[in-house]
Amino acid sequence: MAHVDLAWQPSLLDGPAVEIDPEFRGLRRRELAEGAWVDHAPGWCRGADSLFARLLRDTPWSGRKVRMYERVVPEPRLTHRWRLDEGPAPPVELGEMAGVLSERYGVAFTQVGANLYRDGADSIAWHGDRVARELSEAVVALVSLGAARPFRLRPTGGG
Repeated sequence: MAHVDLAWQPSLLDGPAVEIDPEFRGLRRRELAEGAWVDHAPGWCRGADSLFARLLRDTPWSGRKVRMYERVVPEPRLTHRWRLDEGPAPPVELGEMAGVLSERYGVAFTQVGANLYRDGADSIAWHGDRVARELSEAVVALVSLGAARPFRLRPTGGG
């Protein structure tokens, strides 16, 4: 398990109990090219700060090596994955999120991943999620906890 050295301060306004909005109030969809889209639902998870603090403390974070530009290099973030059909189980709230998202989008999310970006030096290069390479159609759900960071998309090949 990797040591997590992170300067983070939770909000004074976010409650301690995690509440997920199953109605997705405030959701905005942005249509992209070739049938792709992005849904953005700010505030979908209330109490996210307490969940983030528990994930920081209890997740067995690890680094991994990835192939990047003809080399194998350490990935500049920490990760962990849980499969929902075999143990150990993720925190209950992550399983609930997967269930609510599965119902909304009509797909079975069978695993939950967590990525920890510790500071401005942690990042990930432009990439396509592996699931999108394995399926003709893929839905990838991301829930962001902690400090705000840019989330950028671009078409394959750049631009």
